[in-house]
Amino acid sequence: MPYRSEVRPEPSPIHLLIPFAAPLSAIGREALASLSLPNLERLLARLQPGPTTGSDEWTLTPPHEVLIGRALGWQAADGLWPFASRMARADGLNPLPGEGWGLLSPAHWHVGTDQISLLHPDELRLDEADSRAALAALRPLLDSEGWQLHWAAPTRWYAVHDELATLPCASLDRVIGRNIDPWLPPTPAARRVRRLQSEVQMLLYTHAINDAREARGALAVNSFWISDCGATPRETASVALQIDDRLRNPALRDDWAAWADDWRALDAGPVREALRRVDDGEPITLTLCGDRKACRFDTPPAGSAWRTAWRRLAGSHRRADVATAMEDL
Repeated sequence: MPYRSEVRPEPSPIHLLIPFAAPLSAIGREALASLSLPNLERLLARLQPGPTTGSDEWTLTPPHEVLIGRALGWQAADGLWPFASRMARADGLNPLPGEGWGLLSPAHWHVGTDQISLLHPDELRLDEADSRAALAALRPLLDSEGWQLHWAAPTRWYAVHDELATLPCASLDRVIGRNIDPWLPPTPAARRVRRLQSEVQMLLYTHAINDAREARGALAVNSFWISDCGATPRETASVALQIDDRLRNPALRDDWAAWADDWRALDAGPVREALRRVDDGEPITLTLCGDRKACRFDTPPAGSAWRTAWRRLAGSHRRADVATAMEDL
């Protein structure tokens, strides 16, 4: 998502945050257990485990987004971290303090035998022309509800409405590839959004844009997901994090072979650099994030028992067990 590309990494000290570091599914856990990540093993052996963030996989906002929001200086309730207004500003729009903004993602809802699931928006392969046509098709309906719509990119639209300032909603990262029903809170405002989603489904079902898309084998744009709602903050700090989110897309697609390849590349790149800095005596923070929790690891303070212990064992090339370190994430 765009907020990740806005990150301003600090050269030293660094805080490396890795979303989707540990899968929740059994097959993903098997992929993690089979991985060889030598630099991460050495780095974790030199760092001291710190506080965890998050509780379970059913929060509307995943742990990595909570930590990014806190780094921006925000304090928000679950599902109300206002990333949409921040992304909109990066897209050249002008959200005003206090306005309610939401990220509107065009979507394909796959109707199965017992559930409706949301496919990754990238699978639509939307170009600008189809994206603008789809937004134009649903604009009269959403305009009638008082929503102001803005187009920013093929899979990134925005909605503005007072109600969105207080509408808790599930992050797109929570919903992709999953049954949508558990992610629609049973509140009056959420029920209105669900009604709009259903009306958009009916509106787009026989629309010419989808007739043309299906004729050429493309997925239909048949609904939308709204996320990242909240009141636009008056001020936003810069992000003092180095965020590497290369594991996100393969994890959301359940492509564990690609996820493992990306983990190995991450281990050989940013993790190896963090290990070098620790070995040179520099302070490092590493945060590994899963669906349930995120765990922070820090360089132990000089003179601490932990630091003394790992320095004593450094000559034996001590390594941590990665799967064990991430089993609660």
